[in-house]
Amino acid sequence: MTEQAEPAAHAANPTYVEMVAERALGANPTYVGMADLASRQLGGSVMFATDELFAEKENLIKPGPAGHAAGEFGNKGKVYDGWETRRRREPGHDHAIVRLGAPGIVHGVVVDTAWFRGNYPARISVEAVRAEGYPGPDELAAMGWQALVRSTAARGDTANYYQVSDRRRWTHVRLSIYPDGGVARFRVHGQVVPDPRFLAGTVDLAAMENGGEVAGCSDAFYASAWQLLLPGLARSTGEGWENARRRGPGNDYVVVRLGAAGVPRSVEVDTSCFVGNAPGWVRLTAGAGPDPDGSWTEIVPKVAVRPDTRHRFLVEEASPVSHVRLDVYPDGGLARLRVNGELDDPALAQAWRRWQETAG
Repeated sequence: MTEQAEPAAHAANPTYVEMVAERALGANPTYVGMADLASRQLGGSVMFATDELFAEKENLIKPGPAGHAAGEFGNKGKVYDGWETRRRREPGHDHAIVRLGAPGIVHGVVVDTAWFRGNYPARISVEAVRAEGYPGPDELAAMGWQALVRSTAARGDTANYYQVSDRRRWTHVRLSIYPDGGVARFRVHGQVVPDPRFLAGTVDLAAMENGGEVAGCSDAFYASAWQLLLPGLARSTGEGWENARRRGPGNDYVVVRLGAAGVPRSVEVDTSCFVGNAPGWVRLTAGAGPDPDGSWTEIVPKVAVRPDTRHRFLVEEASPVSHVRLDVYPDGGLARLRVNGELDDPALAQAWRRWQETAG
C-alpha cells in the first residue's frame, strides 16, 4: 500500500484550538458532547496502519482514557496504551485508517497524546472518505480523500482538539502523524446520518446507529447517558448511564432525541449489571416537534424495576413522536434504552433527503 502525500500545511489554520498543557485545565469544545463515530462500542474499527511496532493501532478507539503502565517494558521497549510507530529513518510519515461505526458528519476530532511526552508526533492531519460497502485498505487508498483537519501542530501528553467545518457525510477517516510517534486515543465526534435503506420496518428509534442523540440529562457523574443508545449489551456498569446518589428532592432523567420521528410500539429498559445501584422505578414519556417541553405524553406509566434485569413494555395507542424522556426514581443507573417502532412517512422522506444532501 503506497503512502499518500502530506497535505499542505498552512500557518493560520482556523481549525486548530490551542489547549493549555495541563490536561485537567483545558476547556472542552462543545462537540465532545456528541457521539464518537469512531468508537469501538459503536462498531468502529482501525483497519490499517503503516506501522505499529511499539503499540497496537486498535488502542486508538478503545473506550475510556488511556492507562499508563509506569516502569513497564516489553521486548520492544516501553509499553503504552495507545498506537505507537517506530522512529522513521526515511522520508514520509505514518497513518492509520479508521472505519466509522456509523456514517456521519464530523464536527470535531480529539487526538489524545496522553503519556506520550518525548515520542508524540509533531503534527497531525485528518482526512475522510465516503465509501459504499466494505472496501479494503488498498481500495480505500485509491479513493479521493478530503481534508478535515490540515497538517497542524500537536502537543504531547495532551488532548488536542480540532474543529471540523465540513458538513458532508463520511464512512472512513485517516489520521496521519508527522513524521512518526504515538497517539493514545482518537475520537471522531459528530452526528450519525443513518442509511434510510435500513430504516424500513420496526427499528430502534433511539439507537445511536440510527441517529438517536441525548438531548438532555440531569446528571451523569459516573457514566455518560450516551451509552444508553449503544448497540449490544453492557458488560459492566461503566458501559451504561449512572448518575450520582441523589440527596435532595426530585429525580434524575435523560431526554433522547430519536433518530427519526416514529410510532413507538415497545420499550426496553435494561438495568443489566446494575445490582445495588439500579433505580427503584422508571417512567417514560414522549413528545413531538423540535422542542416538546411542556407537552409530554406518558407511554410507560411509573413502574417498579428490578436490578440486573431487561424490562420490556408494550406501548398502547401510540402516535408519532420525536423525543422520549426517561425518568428514574429517585436516581440510579441503566445499561440500555430501546424504543422500538416504525418511522412515519414524513420522517422517512426526511431521512432520504438528509442522506442525499450530506453526500456533497
